[in-house]
Amino acid sequence: MNVRKNRNGNNGRSGPLERVLGERGGRGAVDRMVENLGDGFARLREERSRNNKPRGRNLQFNLRNRLMLVGGALGLCAVALVGRALDLQVISNDFYRQQGDARSLREIPIPTSRGMITDRNGEPLAVSTPVESVWANPKELAKNTERLPELAKALGVAQDELARKLAQRAGKEFMYLKRRINPDEARRILALKVPGVFSQREFRRFYPQGEAMAHVLGYTNIDDRGQEGLELAFDHELRGKPGTKRVIRDGAGNIVENVDLVRSAEPGKDITLTLDRRIQYLTYRELRRALNDTGASSASAVVLDIETGEVLAMANLPTYNPNLPGGTSRDTHRNRAVTDVVEPGSTMKPVTVAAALSKGTVTPQTLVNTTPGWMPNGRYRITDTHNNGVLTVTGVITKSSNVGAAKLALPLPNDYYYGFVHNFGYGSKPGSGFPGESSGLLAPPQRWSGTTKATMSYGYGLSATPLQIAMVYAAMANGGKLIAPTFVKGQRNEGKQVLEPVVAGEVMRMMQTVTEPGGTAKQAAILGYHVAGKTGTTRKFSATGGYSKKYVSLFAGVVPVEKPRFSMVVVVSEPDPTKKGYYGGSVSGPVFRNVMDGALRLMDVAPDDIETWLAVQAAAEAKRQKQSGGKPAGPVVPAATRAAAATPKPAARPLNAAPIAAGSPAAVAQASAHGGAR
Repeated sequence: MNVRKNRNGNNGRSGPLERVLGERGGRGAVDRMVENLGDGFARLREERSRNNKPRGRNLQFNLRNRLMLVGGALGLCAVALVGRALDLQVISNDFYRQQGDARSLREIPIPTSRGMITDRNGEPLAVSTPVESVWANPKELAKNTERLPELAKALGVAQDELARKLAQRAGKEFMYLKRRINPDEARRILALKVPGVFSQREFRRFYPQGEAMAHVLGYTNIDDRGQEGLELAFDHELRGKPGTKRVIRDGAGNIVENVDLVRSAEPGKDITLTLDRRIQYLTYRELRRALNDTGASSASAVVLDIETGEVLAMANLPTYNPNLPGGTSRDTHRNRAVTDVVEPGSTMKPVTVAAALSKGTVTPQTLVNTTPGWMPNGRYRITDTHNNGVLTVTGVITKSSNVGAAKLALPLPNDYYYGFVHNFGYGSKPGSGFPGESSGLLAPPQRWSGTTKATMSYGYGLSATPLQIAMVYAAMANGGKLIAPTFVKGQRNEGKQVLEPVVAGEVMRMMQTVTEPGGTAKQAAILGYHVAGKTGTTRKFSATGGYSKKYVSLFAGVVPVEKPRFSMVVVVSEPDPTKKGYYGGSVSGPVFRNVMDGALRLMDVAPDDIETWLAVQAAAEAKRQKQSGGKPAGPVVPAATRAAAATPKPAARPLNAAPIAAGSPAAVAQASAHGGAR
């Protein structure tokens, strides 16, 4: 116990560590551990003393290296940035150039004017005038909504409507505010300097003749594309080709620079028509007068140049203003002279007579018995207005006998009669090139009933347009040569011989009697000129089937007879019988006379009936002298006119007479409702 106290200084008592070590290893283990700890502490003090020595040179050396390292890294970054910039801006710049161009470079159209349409004398009928269209960038305009009230007022629209339109196109960059307006009006709108509002040049079509030419010319839409009539038929030639230029726009949409011209604008081609605006206006004016005088619902008229087939005039009523086509009914836009068909009525009788003459079954003086003014036709009758008794073939035309026409047609073979009528253009499109032209209706013999041929002879059971009827009469006057009509001056269609010239001349002399005393169209006669023509009166189909009590009045004529120049057809639909009646001679005949009287003088056509003109002038002069007490008055007849009157005319071809049986079998007719056709 004493020993322990002395060693540990603990009065012989041992601590916990000594007890543990003593128990595990005894005293030797404790000594070894103490020695090891002492060695460890000695080494630690030595190492710490070494680390605390001065490091001036090493520290300076390490800082320089670090600065060089950082500088090199920054230099490499700068080189990389320069290289990348060079690559983007010089070597591989296509993508970013495209992106930049997409934000500033624009290709904008260069508008071109539509070709001008003129009449045969160079007078303008359709011209294009420059206008402005105001447009906006909705994205930019939406940022300045406080300016909408004054913009709406300048545009002449409601503010709510403008705001709604802007909201609908909020994601767009373009919208029209007002199109094709006067440049002065556009300048007033732009003067407001509303952000995002701009203008561009466009062209607008203008029609100086207005309603008179509407159906022939048609009109263009807001994009200056032809919609109807000749504007549509020749749209490709008239429209031209807009150009394109590349420009740079700033953020406000203003053009900063014109970069280059991509494609030059090609103006539309001018077209000269066969129409004569003077004759066209005469036709329109007289149709308007006829509608007012007769109370009719509609009317159409066509004037052709016989020798060339040129359309000199074509008018329809009701009509519309092509400068403002949107405010009228679509029904008024229809060119009835080309698209609408009518049963030709008694205007068909000269064709029937020509067929019989060509077949050789009759001559102009052959007698036809029409007594008692009707003939059986199945359950119905074919009737005349009154009993004409025995007529010559010429008399059948003069008196417009339905019975006589039927008796001339019935002996003819079906195939022959059909082919003869078809050769004149019935049942086929005229070939004028006008949009929507109708071919009419002509059934083949296989579809005929027992009454078809008889009713066809006086104009029922087939249909044709006014243009087709005018072609037929032009062929009669042109020595039997049928020429397709044309609207373009200088374009000449090839003629087709459909009738022997001798027969054509005979039919012309027969039709001349229609406008002379005793004929059905004395109101179509023109002083100083021989007129050949034929009246027609037909009943209109009823919506419930059969024929109604509404009429179509026609007159087709040629003037002058000696040297035919004009062929004209007038069709008046649904005239009021209580005013001027409904017969073609009294309703349509005066229109023909007034138009042709003016056209003959405008075109300086020499008279071919000078004797009648001199007689009328002499009678008028004598009347004036009587009223003035025997003193000379009035115009003096020129010597040249008197000399022309004294010049003998060539003798007409002798007409041989041959009888025809009056009792030809009659087929079932359409009904006595057809009535006598005049």
